[in-house]
Amino acid sequence: MEFYSEDATLVVKPGTVARGKEEIRRAFIAIAEYFNHSLIVNQEKMAIIETSDTALVVAQAQLSANQKDDSEFSMERTATYVFKKDSTGTWRCIIDNSHGAEII
Repeated sequence: MEFYSEDATLVVKPGTVARGKEEIRRAFIAIAEYFNHSLIVNQEKMAIIETSDTALVVAQAQLSANQKDDSEFSMERTATYVFKKDSTGTWRCIIDNSHGAEII
């Protein structure tokens, strides 16, 4: 959770967001339980566009899981993330959108 700013926003799914570290933590727990604690996310290609204290990251993400005991799940997404450099110079994620343009 140190990866996120205190006021970060996570797109859980199109139309549903979690705001702040506590909501994001609860969302991650629910996601892990839904996927039977088997979700694996790999970032493939990545592009970073940076200006002063803000960066846009576009990444090709591969997701896979044993969604339930009798089924598997796999998909590729073009995820988008926004990072901001905090007062200590550490980059923190302020927007985590693994769904990319699917949200529109």
